Amino acid sequence: MRPLLTRLFTSTHIAMASSSSSSPSRRLIHLTRHLAAASSSSGELSSVGAPAAAADAVPAKTPRPASSKVHAAVLVCLFEDPSGGPRVLLTKRASTLNSHSGEVSLPGGKVEEGDEDVETTALREAKEEIGLDPAIVSVVAVLEPFLSKNGLSVVPVIGMLPDKALFKPVLNKDEVEDIFDAPLEMFLKDDHRRTKQMNWMGLDIPVQFFDYEADGKKYVIWGLTAHILTRAAAVIFQRQPSFVELPRPKYAPNAGTDETKPWCS
Repeated sequence: MRPLLTRLFTSTHIAMASSSSSSPSRRLIHLTRHLAAASSSSGELSSVGAPAAAADAVPAKTPRPASSKVHAAVLVCLFEDPSGGPRVLLTKRASTLNSHSGEVSLPGGKVEEGDEDVETTALREAKEEIGLDPAIVSVVAVLEPFLSKNGLSVVPVIGMLPDKALFKPVLNKDEVEDIFDAPLEMFLKDDHRRTKQMNWMGLDIPVQFFDYEADGKKYVIWGLTAHILTRAAAVIFQRQPSFVELPRPKYAPNAGTDETKPWCS
């Protein structure tokens, strides 16, 4: 995967990045270069969880205590649209699934025995769900874990797709009904965003929804997926969203322990 990453960092790309840091696509290239450099110097991937953290990335594979075991990983796979900046691949889950049927989600799933790390999990699941070859994806960073409404600790893995043309989707129809992409910057804007009160573990919680239309199809991106994408966009664009993020319970207890974790719907 390292040669593919190198393709992003030709002298042309570097010149573009240095000429204007305000361009979304150039900012993505700049951040990817930064995270790749941090990875190569430390031998580990970078772990970033907020815009300010990207400049001081720390190793991603810091050992986690047993009580904070990661249960799942999702892939935030980004590619460049020359006319519109970074875009992210998303799926619509099959309507026949027992859980979260018909919902928009990021490719991903539960950690399986034999997975070396969360990056392996995210890439494996993306391959199984949408036919995304891990060899054409450059993993550059991970975000901090999020707690799903089902109590699962979910780690977002940020990956770059340097050449979108190499990706030939093959959907696992048992799991995925549709695949589409959306502009990453959308998740920092209030234009297509709405909120709704929902019940979570006996609490009424405001949850954010983003409405999106592509190729005549309407999608609703909400809950955990929306929250992860807002965080990923904040990291990539190095700015906070234009809206005030919804208040959440400060922490949700990890089952069976006294440890607390950030909550996310």
